[in-house]
Amino acid sequence: MTVPTRLTERFDLVHPVVSAPMAFAAGGRLAAAVAQAGGLGLIGGGYGNREWLDAEFERAAGADVGCGFITWSLERSPELLDDVLERRPRAIMLSFGDPRGLAARVRAAGVPLLCQVQSREDAQLALEAGADVIVAQGGEAGGHGDRRGTFTLVPEIADLIARSSPVTLLCAAGGIADGRGLAAALMLGADGVLVGSRLWATVEASVAERMHAAALAANGDDTLRTRVMDIARGVAWPERFTARVLRNPFTDEWHGREDELSSRADVGEAWVAGWLAGDPDRSNTFVGEAAGLIGSIEPARAVIERMVADAAALLGR
Repeated sequence: MTVPTRLTERFDLVHPVVSAPMAFAAGGRLAAAVAQAGGLGLIGGGYGNREWLDAEFERAAGADVGCGFITWSLERSPELLDDVLERRPRAIMLSFGDPRGLAARVRAAGVPLLCQVQSREDAQLALEAGADVIVAQGGEAGGHGDRRGTFTLVPEIADLIARSSPVTLLCAAGGIADGRGLAAALMLGADGVLVGSRLWATVEASVAERMHAAALAANGDDTLRTRVMDIARGVAWPERFTARVLRNPFTDEWHGREDELSSRADVGEAWVAGWLAGDPDRSNTFVGEAAGLIGSIEPARAVIERMVADAAALLGR
C-alpha cells in the first residue's frame, strides 16, 4: 500500500518517509536500505569526518541517497559540503543552526535542500534560505533537539508555510514510529515524516547490539533531555540544544552537576571508552520517546512498509 503526498510526487518516492541523518548510526547501509524501500535515505554527516563520509557513501553501493549535516559544525569545515555535493546527492539536510550561509551552495548545485527546525523562528530562517522541505522537529525526538512538542509545532509551521511559501514541503519529526504517527502527521498538515528512533532500531543501522537491547527494554518514560554527554565528550553544542537519551547510571550521576562535570577529564575519558565499547551504562543510548513503541530490531524495509500500510488503513477509515 502507498500514501501519495506532495513529498512522494516531488521527490519521486514510493513512501513519504525520510530517514533522519543520525550521527554515526545513519551510515550508508541504512540510507541505502531506506532508499531501496522507496523512501528518502540520508547519511548522517555528523560532526564532519571526511574519511567516515567517504566510507559510508561507498557503503551505500550506488544507492540514490542524500546527506545531513549539523549546521554549526559544518560551518567550521564548509569544504565537506562541497565534497558531498560533488557526489550529486539525492538531497542535503541542514539542522541546528542558521542555514542561510550554506544554502546558496546547495541551491547552486541543483540539490534539494531540507532544513530541520525546532521553532517558528527557525522555520522563517529556513524559508529565507530557500528550503525545499522544512522538517519540524518536536522535543520527543531522540538525540539533539529543543523544547517544542511535535503535535503543536507541525501545524503551526504548516500554517506559516501555507501563508508565505505554499510550494515549500513540510515533514514532521519527533516521536513518529508507526502508522499512527505517520497518519497523524499528515492530518496535522505535513507532507511526510522524518523518522529517527524507529529506523535507528533496524538491522542496517550502525548501532551496538547492547544499545539496541537497552532501547528494547525501555519506554518513553526512561528518556530525558540533557547536556551531560556533550560535556563529557567535549562537544560544544549550542546551549539551546540538549539531547534526548536513555537514563542510565551516567545520567543519574551527572545530570544536574554539569559545572562539576566540565572539570572532570577522567569522566569524559571513561564515557568515550564506554561509547567505543557500545556500553549503554557507561555512555549513552541516543533514542527518543518512541522507545516505548519499538518492539524489535527489524530490517528498515519492513518498518517502512508496515508504517505506511497501517497509516493508509487509518486514513482510509
